[in-house]
Amino acid sequence: MFVVTLLACLEPARLDAGEAVVSVLQDGSMELVVGGRTTFATAGPIEGRDFEEGVESALGIWRFSREGYASTPYDRTVGREDGALVLESPGSRTADLRVEAVPGGTRITLTPDQAHTSLAVPVRCDGTFHGFGAQMHVTDQKGEPPFDLFVSEQGIGRTGDLYFFTGDRHTSYFPMPWYIDARGFGVLFHTDHRTHVDLCSTDADVAWIEPVAGEPLAFTVFHGPTIPDVIRQLGDAIGRPTRPPDWAFTGAWMMSQGGPAALWDQLDAIEAAGIPTTAIWLQDWTGARQNLGGGYGVQYRWEGDQGPGGLYPWLPSTVARVKARGYRVLGYVNPFVDPALQHWPEMVERGMLPLRPESDEVCTFIGPRGDMTTADLSNPATQRYIARRLARAVEDVGLDGWMADFGEWLPLDCRIAEGDARAFHNRYPEAWQRITREVMDDLRPDGDWVMFARSGWTGVHEVAQIHWVGDQEADFELTDGLPTVVPAMLNLGLSGQPFVTHDIAGFSGGPSTPELYRRWTELGAFTPIFRTHDGNDRANNHRWDTDPDTTAFFARFARLHEALGPDLLRIADEAATTGMPMVRHLLLHFPTDPEVTAISDQYMLGSELLVAPVLTEGATSRRLYLPEGDWYDVWTGTLHVGPAWIDHTAPIGSPPVFSRTMDRDDLRGI
Repeated sequence: MFVVTLLACLEPARLDAGEAVVSVLQDGSMELVVGGRTTFATAGPIEGRDFEEGVESALGIWRFSREGYASTPYDRTVGREDGALVLESPGSRTADLRVEAVPGGTRITLTPDQAHTSLAVPVRCDGTFHGFGAQMHVTDQKGEPPFDLFVSEQGIGRTGDLYFFTGDRHTSYFPMPWYIDARGFGVLFHTDHRTHVDLCSTDADVAWIEPVAGEPLAFTVFHGPTIPDVIRQLGDAIGRPTRPPDWAFTGAWMMSQGGPAALWDQLDAIEAAGIPTTAIWLQDWTGARQNLGGGYGVQYRWEGDQGPGGLYPWLPSTVARVKARGYRVLGYVNPFVDPALQHWPEMVERGMLPLRPESDEVCTFIGPRGDMTTADLSNPATQRYIARRLARAVEDVGLDGWMADFGEWLPLDCRIAEGDARAFHNRYPEAWQRITREVMDDLRPDGDWVMFARSGWTGVHEVAQIHWVGDQEADFELTDGLPTVVPAMLNLGLSGQPFVTHDIAGFSGGPSTPELYRRWTELGAFTPIFRTHDGNDRANNHRWDTDPDTTAFFARFARLHEALGPDLLRIADEAATTGMPMVRHLLLHFPTDPEVTAISDQYMLGSELLVAPVLTEGATSRRLYLPEGDWYDVWTGTLHVGPAWIDHTAPIGSPPVFSRTMDRDDLRGI
């Protein structure tokens, strides 16, 4: 390579990109300065890494290992060529470093002369690391054990005991190679591949972020300078979820399962209890089955269980009757293909399923129903096949939307129609949700529909609407129960998904208890979408209609949620245009307060309400933080002045909620 200027012994080399300047220092570290303000900086040179990667997987969860590790640090600048700095390693390998001004930020690209297994960036540990998608324990991931960002099942229990069953602290349906620094900038790594992160855990001074991609490294630093600015800049770059219709926010979504008789009984009970309800969710419209290990499950297909012998023999007329009573009707779909059901033969014949690399046999795995697979969504014919059947669910059955479940299970060692399964794996959720989204956009262009999904990666935002935070255990456990809901909602909000919800009261495990159900109901009322789920252990779980006291309790909090409707609609409008989350980390409103940085168990609902849900079994009070200003207890009108940590009494039925304004009689009188 011809090098124009030798720079190894000179002052720090720099590249200009609009208002930003990227400097490479003598030790190979990098600094980004915007308008005199240092934002992103590394603790040393970017490294190329080479190794043999091992992969194990089961039940939609993956575990990775490496052997034969070698590192190549690009630690000195030796020249400038065609607008790029030329970096060199001790072994004389070179890489071109380029910077580019993009809307709201600076894009940095490193292209080595030979590909590495991965390229790792050593970020300085002088800031915070908030975000990374749906992370469920803390919001600032700094100091967490090293983990992979890779779309997967979250596991049951998330204890790490059996990786393929329990998952661990960071297995996530919706990870994302993205973080926000509380000082007012964000960093997005442009990759579809697994990204390994070690955020100041192994070395307190270095946060390694490592896309394992075998391709050039590219990332964008969004300049801010405020966190709301960063979230807006991210949305401008990758897209934003579509605002749901008003009815999604203003009433309860009530699950009904078991067929028409159970449905009519449910509607009568809802109306008798005075529960403001806008949607009925028929999860089992495709038919019922027993889950592995017991529990109530549904059939995995894109057609209703109707006709003689079906669970809903007259499904279209049943749906029409529900809608005539004033409700929207939602269903359930996922991308699995079951060899025991009707789609399998045609999809096999037409090459719509992933195949074994060495044969034309369908690539199957042990899934929730046993031996099965997931549709090959890289194939346009598969997309059209599924879309036609979902269109019938809207046109013929009358569904107004659905849970677009799963999207995490595409094996890495299968052959797909277009591209490489390993590279497509993290984009599979986007492909799946795009199909369901396009059907609704085509048939309901007025936007009177909803879609709620759980899986995601960078780019799903532009086709998404609502995300729910996954299948929590029906308990108070810190690893996978009620306490994980708030951090997951906050991290999704910081990662560009402002419309979030959760299952009242969890899905796996159980049975749920009366206390758990009430505490989860309290949380649901003060989140954007108030939605029930029977849970896996449906027969034994405590539910809204288990007894009259619970029914009355649930109805009261449904009315509270309805009373919040004007607030929620206003916040949703803001979210749709700016990406500002509806459930907000306190950092968004109090960025200079050092106390709020690490708070993961309370939040702002919009700009006026501070919510600190009770997440501990048996607790009738909790310690919480009130930032600077006047805060009125919405139940009593009592004034508290912040900043202050307080121990607040919180019996069941009075969760800690504070308003910046005194007048919240709309809540106090319910």
